[in-house]
Amino acid sequence: MTTRSPGAPASGTAAGGLADFPWDSLSAARTAAARHPGGVVDLSIGTPVDDTPEVLSAALAGAGNAPGYPTALGTAELRSGAARWLQRRLGVHLADPLGTDPSVIPTVGSKELVALLPTLLGLRGRGTVIVPEVAYPTYEVGAVLAGLAVRRTDVPPPDAAGIVLVWLNSPGNPHGRVLTDEQLRDWVTWGRAHGVPVVADECYVTLGWDVEPRSVLHPAVAGEDHTGLLAVHSLSKQSTAAGYRAGMLSGDPALVRTVWEVRRHLGLLVPTPVQAAMAAGLDDDTHVDAQRERYRARRERLSAAVRAAGARIDHSEAGLYLWVTRDEDCWATIDWLAGLGIVAGPGAFYGPAGARHVRLALTATDERIAAAVERLAG
Repeated sequence: MTTRSPGAPASGTAAGGLADFPWDSLSAARTAAARHPGGVVDLSIGTPVDDTPEVLSAALAGAGNAPGYPTALGTAELRSGAARWLQRRLGVHLADPLGTDPSVIPTVGSKELVALLPTLLGLRGRGTVIVPEVAYPTYEVGAVLAGLAVRRTDVPPPDAAGIVLVWLNSPGNPHGRVLTDEQLRDWVTWGRAHGVPVVADECYVTLGWDVEPRSVLHPAVAGEDHTGLLAVHSLSKQSTAAGYRAGMLSGDPALVRTVWEVRRHLGLLVPTPVQAAMAAGLDDDTHVDAQRERYRARRERLSAAVRAAGARIDHSEAGLYLWVTRDEDCWATIDWLAGLGIVAGPGAFYGPAGARHVRLALTATDERIAAAVERLAG
C-alpha cells in the first residue's frame, strides 16, 4: 500500500495560494488502520482528550452572563494572572501588564496568532520570514498569507537582507527539540543587531522531560528588557483546554501594542467567559502538574515500545510528541504503522528535513496508548 508519494505536501488549489491541507493526505492510512480488529489508534494529531479541569470549566460557567463585547486588550484579571504565571512558571518578568503599552494580551488560541502575526505586524508583501528547518506548518501559512517568502534555517544567517521576522519554536513541534540558552541568545543578539523581531512559539514550554526549556523572555536570554522579542503561549495542552481557544502573546510592549491595535480593528476577541477561565487556569498549578504526569506516563510506555519495535527516537526531550524514524522514507513508516492500526503524522508535513521521520502524539487516552504499546510489541 502507498498512502501518497514521498516528500512534502504538494501545492494545491486551496484559497490564498496555500497548499492543500496536509492532513487530508492521511486518508488512505486511516482507512488501512481502521481494518485493525481493535480499531484505530490515532496518534497523528495532538488533540487533548483528558477532561478540562474544573477550575477552568467552573470559571467559564460563572462568567456565562456576558451580554457585552469582550475586550481585545484582555481583562485586568487575565493580564495580571498571565504576568504572575510567566514569573512563577518561567522566571519571566513583564513590563507593566496593565500599562498604556500592554506587555501581554489574550489571543484566540495560538494557531490563529501564528497564522496572522506577519499581517498583524504590518509586514505584508515584502521580505522573508525565517522558520526552523523542521517546523509547524502554520509559520509558513502565515508568511504565504502575508505575501512573504520563507527561509528555513536553525542558525542565524550571516546577513539580514530582506528578513522581516524570525520564528523560533522551543520545545519544537514536531520533534521536541529544546534550544539551549546560548542558541536563544544568538538569535536575540542577531535580531536586535538587525532590527528583526524574534518570536518564540513556547506552547510546550511546561512539558520538559529530559531538559528544562527556557523562555526567550527569560533574563538569562533576553537581558534586562524584551526589546524586539515576543513569546506565544497557550492553555490548550497544559490545561487540556484546546476547545477554549485560549492563548496569549507577551514581550516587547511596542510590538504587543501593534498587534493589539490591529486585532481590535479586526474584532479578534477572546470571549469574556474564556478570559475568566484563562485567569483561573493560569493561577492554578495543581491541574497543570497533574496533567503533566499523565503525559509523562504515556511517554514512558510509548517510547519504550517504539524502541523495542526497532525504531529510533530523535530529540523528543520535551513536548507532546515522539520524533520516530526507521531510517526510511516517512511514508513507508506510515504504512508500517497503519498495518498495526496506528496513525502517525508524516515528518514531511514539517519540511524536507523531516522526510525520514514520523510524529507520534502522546495525547491519546491511556487505553489507546496501551493498545499501541501492545501492537508495537506484536
